[in-house]
Amino acid sequence: MKMLPQTIMKVLPTTNSIIVILVVVLVFGFFYFVPVGLWITALFSGVKVKISNLIGMKLRRVRASKIIYPLIKATKANVKINISELEAHYLAGGNVNNVVDALIVAQKANIELTFEMATAIDLAGRDVLEAVQVSVNPKVINTPKIAAVAMNGIEVIVIAKVTVRADISRLIGGAGEETIIARVGEGIVTTVGSAERHSLVLENPDAISETVLKKGLDLGTAFEILSIDIADVDIGRNIGAQLQADQAEADKKIAQAKAEERRAMAVAVEQENKAKIEEMKAKVVESESKIPLAIAKAFEEGNISVFEYEKLKNLKSDTKMRESLSE
Repeated sequence: MKMLPQTIMKVLPTTNSIIVILVVVLVFGFFYFVPVGLWITALFSGVKVKISNLIGMKLRRVRASKIIYPLIKATKANVKINISELEAHYLAGGNVNNVVDALIVAQKANIELTFEMATAIDLAGRDVLEAVQVSVNPKVINTPKIAAVAMNGIEVIVIAKVTVRADISRLIGGAGEETIIARVGEGIVTTVGSAERHSLVLENPDAISETVLKKGLDLGTAFEILSIDIADVDIGRNIGAQLQADQAEADKKIAQAKAEERRAMAVAVEQENKAKIEEMKAKVVESESKIPLAIAKAFEEGNISVFEYEKLKNLKSDTKMRESLSE
């Protein structure tokens, strides 16, 4: 019995050590799962956040700061948002801070924008904050140099500034800036191409913007075109003259090819005629070689006399003499 108190005294330090270790582990676990500093910041900012929500975010691997700070910002701006909605949007891959900023700007500018629409625009890959800002402050889009040719063949180079305002209701599924630029470029090319002379375009460049605006180029886009201003108009190349020169060069090459073809045909005909002449000469020589045989046969058969033969020889001699004199 005397040994019992001594045993208890030996066990007590070990028990105290285990308790201390457990307390330390619990404290570290609490501070690991609960961002106390963030919770205190939210509390003093007037945002009620349960510790269980913070622990749940930690377990779901959600950075609590990405949710709490935008929530504080929204609360201060009197924008009603649920913490669960923000966390759901974060888990869906959205930009929570951008969405909250867009809602605040929309509220200040009296633009109707719900949280659902803002998150849908954000998840669609568009910058919802920029869209709201462009809806409040119109944006100017500079087109690249657009080359068009008037009816007289002179090239006109145009640079335009397109002022647009974002339409929140058409952001989802609406075409972007590239479509606006392409349509404006097409309208400028068509308008300049219908002008009889390039001087008409230079004298009245506003006619281009007026004509292009009437085409309704913002149909199906996420923007509303407010104005199209012609920033610069320059004269380019004389396309008509260049085309004529190219056509003349092409005609020249065709004529040269045809002349070469005719020359080749003439050479071929000449060679053919030479071959025919040689053939005829060969036939003449062959015929001449038969003459002595024919004369001998005529002598044998009595068809020709010696007098007639001599007369024939004199005739041939006279013919050769006349040919030599003519040469």
